[in-house]
Amino acid sequence: MSGLSWRRVSAVLWKDLLDLRKNPALLATLAVLPAVLVAVPTLVVYSYVHSSEELALRTIAQHYEPNLPADANAVLFLVQKTVDEWFGLFLIMPVVVPMLISSHSVAGEKERRTLEPLLATPITSAELVLGKSLSALLPAFGVTLVAFAVLCVIVDLTAWPLAGRALLPNANWLFGILAISPLFSFFGNAVAVIISARVGDARLAQQLSGLFVLPLVGLAGLQLAGFVSAGPAYYGLLGGAVLLLDIGLLALSVRLLDRERLISRWS
Repeated sequence: MSGLSWRRVSAVLWKDLLDLRKNPALLATLAVLPAVLVAVPTLVVYSYVHSSEELALRTIAQHYEPNLPADANAVLFLVQKTVDEWFGLFLIMPVVVPMLISSHSVAGEKERRTLEPLLATPITSAELVLGKSLSALLPAFGVTLVAFAVLCVIVDLTAWPLAGRALLPNANWLFGILAISPLFSFFGNAVAVIISARVGDARLAQQLSGLFVLPLVGLAGLQLAGFVSAGPAYYGLLGGAVLLLDIGLLALSVRLLDRERLISRWS
């Protein structure tokens, strides 16, 4: 990118990471969602593995797969389906985590009165957006990877007595974590940056940004209910749509974080 100073980008990145480190309340909030998204499927798998209601579980399995063979293990089928379908809800994490961080680092700057000195430097809009985006995207991707690793270990240990093999990681999850989740992280970050550029309160920015998670929750709900068949093609199409949104949101973010615009609006 012509004229881009990576030194100034790095300065913004490290400044925001240090601010994040000094905010234990935000760090605690960032840990809650990954913990829930790991604990819930583990508990579901555990309940299936240790259930004595085999007939009831077969009925549930036949709701999802009416042609389930009579000799098929319905419990293993439900465990595998839980593992496969949970990725739709797991995608909420790489969206929400950068939203929380970006709302704090952009709108929160006004509350702390630290944005004006930053804007007084020669930094460009693109450098400002890139530095603040990286300060949200890198922790979000790190949290996603750690949560995924923990999920793999706990689910595999829980399901091993039934499956006799590791269920995670599989190809679909690896593709989703490495290819799809970064696109969703960028989407969450860009939405938060744009909203934060228009409002001056970090909590309000987080609340408004959270509204954009609802469609994803709806899609995940339809998927878990069996109305949407998820797979590589589905996630590839979803990722392609989000990529197009990311490109448009990036251009809008650079425009809204123009130094002169912010100085005149927030001065």
